[in-house]
Amino acid sequence: MKRKASALWQGGLKDGKGTISTESGVLKDSQYSFGTRFENGIGTNPEELIAAAHAGCFSMAFSAELGKAGFTPTAINCTATVTLDKTDAGFTVTESHLEMTAKIPGIDQAKFTEISNGAKAGCPISRVLKANITLTAKLEA
Repeated sequence: MKRKASALWQGGLKDGKGTISTESGVLKDSQYSFGTRFENGIGTNPEELIAAAHAGCFSMAFSAELGKAGFTPTAINCTATVTLDKTDAGFTVTESHLEMTAKIPGIDQAKFTEISNGAKAGCPISRVLKANITLTAKLEA
């Protein structure tokens, strides 16, 4: 299975602008620029897209692992916060912090923690990132 996305960039780093599109069409010519990446401009940026991918991937991986253990979640709500730091090597994604709240009938805290940590380590986006990946998981009653 292969998935594609494309980017078009025009101009210099600070005065240029670009668009990002996905093969599925969910993103079509979505604007990105220096301002959307390093300031608070309107549009998206690569780190935001990585965060969305990580949150979505983790949620699905967690649901899959719950199913293997005999649990069906009512809801999994996950936010990923990706950190971009300037290092000696240049700007680097250094961390992706997952914050998840879930409603899962019949699960206890120990099993919840075990399964969520397994999903964090096993999710394909977690494995592709060479950053420190952390998780705060909260089980709702």
